[in-house]
This record gives sequence, structure tokens and C-alpha cells, in this order.
Amino acid sequence: MDEALAEYNHDDPLRPVNSPKANYRVAPEALALIQQWDLPGHDQRLAAYQANKPGQIAAYEAARTLHRVPVALPGGGAVTLSPGGQNVLIKTIVEDFAPRFTPGSEVLYIGDADKEATYDKAALAALGITLDKHGKLPDVIIYMPDRQWLVLIEAASSHGPVDTKRHHELASLFTNATAGLVYVSAFPDRSEMRKYLTVLAWETEAWAADAPDHLMHFNGERFLGPYA
Repeated sequence: MDEALAEYNHDDPLRPVNSPKANYRVAPEALALIQQWDLPGHDQRLAAYQANKPGQIAAYEAARTLHRVPVALPGGGAVTLSPGGQNVLIKTIVEDFAPRFTPGSEVLYIGDADKEATYDKAALAALGITLDKHGKLPDVIIYMPDRQWLVLIEAASSHGPVDTKRHHELASLFTNATAGLVYVSAFPDRSEMRKYLTVLAWETEAWAADAPDHLMHFNGERFLGPYA
């Protein structure tokens, strides 16, 4: 794609990156060049294709950028995520959940299946965290400096929530963290949340984007906080 040889989801640029319908096709300009490879005038066609390639690449990047999901970060700044899938929910986590339940917080990590994740390496390292690319990280990591909490959030729209297995995985992954760990499962709506109520881990939180002012707490002696 970066060489303008192929086009990704040309029929639906908004298709989520993890959709089973995701597809590639040979770019029309590249296909025409290949089909006429052995015909007279090939060198001229190849030269023309190469001369035009930067423009094709720029057009492809512009199309991808046009459909990306903008996410406003707490305290200013913004990032963009690939369209569709759980990234729509990730946007609501950052823009709706964070201001309500983690005021004054910093977003230290945002996952994106389409590109390298957005994260603050220095801030994470200061909290004793080295990101393991082989470990399955949460979708969003939020830090509350006033309370010394790390809020680990799973966007449970295309993947699962924080069940008991996932709780243990995250606890192990962040075992060296110097801040207290808070686990949150975020859902696009309460209908989706109901599908997972029986498997959500105890001492975690659940949040639905269609009721952004409310948080469901699963047992424990405190509401929204870490446990030793």
C-alpha cells in the first residue's frame, strides 16, 4: 500500500480493520502497468508510473487520513485512530469516561490495531512500566497523579471485557507498577454489557457509553479504587 501497488478496502474506507470483509486489490494504475509489461513502450509507461507514484501515495494517505477517528485528549492535544471497530468506543472512553471518573488524569496509552499505539513511554517508565509488545495490553491506560492510580480499560466491543482470566493477565503484566491498579470494562451500550455480566471479574468496574454518567461496581469494600 505504501508503494501505491495495492488499495485497502477500496469499496468501504470506513470498514473496521478487524472486519472479516477487509480486503485488498491491486491499484488500477499498477494493474495496467503489469498487464502491459511485455508490450512495446513498457519503459516509457514504467517511467511515467514512477514519476506519478508520489502523487498516488499522497492521495492514498489523504484518503486514509480523511476517515480516521479524531480523539481529543484530556488537557489538550489530539490523536487519530483508524475508523470503525473498537476505536469508536475508545474515543468515548477518552472523551466521556475520563472527564467524569478520572478528572485531572493523563492518558498514557491508546491502542490502535491499524498502527503503532499512542503512548507516553517516559511517563510509563517513571511508573515502573515497560511496555511488552508480546503481552496483550489494555486498550487504554489512564493515570491519575493525584491518587496514584493506573486505570486499565478494556474496550469490550470487538474483544472481551476484564474477566477473571484477563484480570490475572493484566495484574501480571503490570506487576512492577508503582501506582495502584484499577480495572474497567467499557461497553458501547448496556445491551452489550448484559452479555458479559456473568463473567466480569470481581473488584472491577463496568461502564457503558450510552449511560456515561454511571459506573457499575463489582463488589469490594470501595467504589472505584485499587486493591492490594
